[in-house]
Amino acid sequence: MANIEQVTKENFESVVTNSSTPVLVDFWAEWCGPCKMLSPILDELAAEFDGKVTIAKVNIDQQPELAQEYNVMSIPTVKIFKDGAEVKTEVGVKPKPFWKQEINGLI
Repeated sequence: MANIEQVTKENFESVVTNSSTPVLVDFWAEWCGPCKMLSPILDELAAEFDGKVTIAKVNIDQQPELAQEYNVMSIPTVKIFKDGAEVKTEVGVKPKPFWKQEINGLI
């Protein structure tokens, strides 16, 4: 199974900003029911697009500074980065075909 990167303020730049592939960053929390619904979809996408896209997660309870910096108001929020820049934000759970279409548009 492909690796999902756990992102902190210390490694955000190396994992997200400096990535050679597009990055989907999932802002989530343990207590969030919809976040738990999104997680297996992201796991599957990480495996399917291994090497073509990076899937990363930010636990907002452990990294409130990142959530604030990226204006995360509700979760789950997925921010898509390409070439170090934020290109899209999606809030809420979306089905796997939606994410596949988004990824295919990036690679």
